[in-house]
Amino acid sequence: MLRYTLLRLLGAIPTLLLVIVLAFLMVHAAPGGPFDDERVLPADVEANIAKAYHLDESLPKQFVRYMSGLLRGDLGPSYRYRDHTVSELIRSGFPLSLQLGAMAITLALLAGVSAGTVAALRQDSLLDRVIMSFAMTGISIPVFVIAPVLVLLLAVKVHWLPAGWSGSAGAAKFVLPVFTLALPQIAYIARLTRASMIDVLGRDFIRTARAQGLSTSTLVRVHALKPAMLPVLSYMGPAIAAILTGSVVVEEVFGIPGLGQFFVRGALNRDYTLVLGIVIFYATLIVFLNLLVDILYGVIDPRVRYK
Repeated sequence: MLRYTLLRLLGAIPTLLLVIVLAFLMVHAAPGGPFDDERVLPADVEANIAKAYHLDESLPKQFVRYMSGLLRGDLGPSYRYRDHTVSELIRSGFPLSLQLGAMAITLALLAGVSAGTVAALRQDSLLDRVIMSFAMTGISIPVFVIAPVLVLLLAVKVHWLPAGWSGSAGAAKFVLPVFTLALPQIAYIARLTRASMIDVLGRDFIRTARAQGLSTSTLVRVHALKPAMLPVLSYMGPAIAAILTGSVVVEEVFGIPGLGQFFVRGALNRDYTLVLGIVIFYATLIVFLNLLVDILYGVIDPRVRYK
């Protein structure tokens, strides 16, 4: 297991390097610069600003300088948030993004597994078709459409929930953002659980357990649920990545001061170091979480051996 983990971590280095290179080239290829919307300055002042941030250097030299700082754990200063480093901004925004993501993935697992299990037990019934229809709808509608629709229906029309984060108190302000993030994942997990549960319920060991007179709830809870969760666990890596990337849109729509809002504003303001820092942070987090999912897969399924 230790050898497998180390090899996976070493294999992640080229992936992260490719992400860094592509992100660096893309942010610098965008038109404009981080100080273009400032008031018109004398040429010597503009030159001094560019020199202070090393923007007067060639692109390869800027990349080497950035990589040397990155290897020391320095993500650089933010161009737009004065007197703040990128690391400080990530530390201030990530706890809230993490809280939203954890709540969304927990809701997605609970609702998706429950719905998929009920659909599998009532296979080809009206309830099964209704659940799968809702699941297909959840998969088809993107997050940037779900968010404003929910705000319009539940906040503007009926005033059940706050429309935004600002000025809202209590747990109610979490409901719309968390549900928006979780809804597509609920749909995917429900479909995966249904298909996997149907397959598991048809196996010989389930027939043997059913012949012993076990109730359906005991049969599912004790014998069928664990093997049926293997495809769901495999999907958890992409699901977490989707929630992290989806939070960029959701945090901007609901005005949540998390990493997503920092990323959007950094991109709009050409804050090169902030955008790069958040991309690298997210990429590292996704690689680590995918590794964790692979390890948990071996814990749940004893047939898996890492050599």
